[in-house]
Amino acid sequence: MKDNQHSSYWKTNIQYLVILLLVWFLVSYGAGIMWADSLNNIRLGGFKLGFWFAQQGSIYVFVLLIYIYVRLMNRLDSKYDVND
Repeated sequence: MKDNQHSSYWKTNIQYLVILLLVWFLVSYGAGIMWADSLNNIRLGGFKLGFWFAQQGSIYVFVLLIYIYVRLMNRLDSKYDVND
């Protein structure tokens, strides 16, 4: 891989990481702590939504973000022909 391709590959990788970590932060800290009181007015499966995000929702979102990251990186690897 050429230097400019290497730089572009890592720039894209870092962009993916920043966006996905921002989503994770907003879901875990925002929905679980900061906006929990507002979200508690909504019920999900009998539980208050703020409580649900704090206890389980953020974990589900984290697992989903891992899956999304794997898919994005597989596409990026294919684009730059660095498949294993």
